[in-house]
Amino acid sequence: MDKAQIKEFIAKRVAKELKDGDVVNLGIGLPTLIPQFLPEDVHVILQAENGIIGAAPATAETIDPLHVVDASGQPTYVSPTGCYIDSITSFGLIRGGHVDATILGGLEVDEEGSLSNWIIPGKKMPGMGGAMDLLVGAKNVIVAMEHTAKGKHKILKKCRLPYTAVNCITKIITEMCVLECTSEGLLMTEYNPEFTLEEIQAATEATLIISPELKPMV
Repeated sequence: MDKAQIKEFIAKRVAKELKDGDVVNLGIGLPTLIPQFLPEDVHVILQAENGIIGAAPATAETIDPLHVVDASGQPTYVSPTGCYIDSITSFGLIRGGHVDATILGGLEVDEEGSLSNWIIPGKKMPGMGGAMDLLVGAKNVIVAMEHTAKGKHKILKKCRLPYTAVNCITKIITEMCVLECTSEGLLMTEYNPEFTLEEIQAATEATLIISPELKPMV
């Protein structure tokens, strides 16, 4: 798979995690592809932490003349049934547990279900945004990312980069497999048949637990 195919493959699989009516917060990059792969009978409410309920990717037809942007600064569209809210209300929704799922990318994750995704020391970054609040406030935290970075492990025994939050992840979905974060470690419940289990483990620093009900990713 090339990079574009990998991102679409992951986005398609993540889309299956969402249910009709879910309130969902999407991180930048790969997660923004997910809405286009939702089944026709699944409609989610996208929340942007800078104060939008009912957000949608902007198109040439829907781009807002007021230059409305989402939390990552990208142009966005507010649906006819959506609304703007202030930051206090927005983060009240997040911290109050009213967001059903947040889907983010990751620089590193580990077998304890912790995530590092906001900074690489020494590199200029805009800040962590609302990620820390989302990781501890959302009901489900799904990390959608490529399994490795230029051949280097991203799924570790313990994160080396500064944490965004610890013990927060529900699932990790990559082009190689689906991992559930459990108290015992990372449980592989699905795998991509393009890879052997040995290849998946070799691409992973953390020790993977193979589910007795392991099935192919579809």
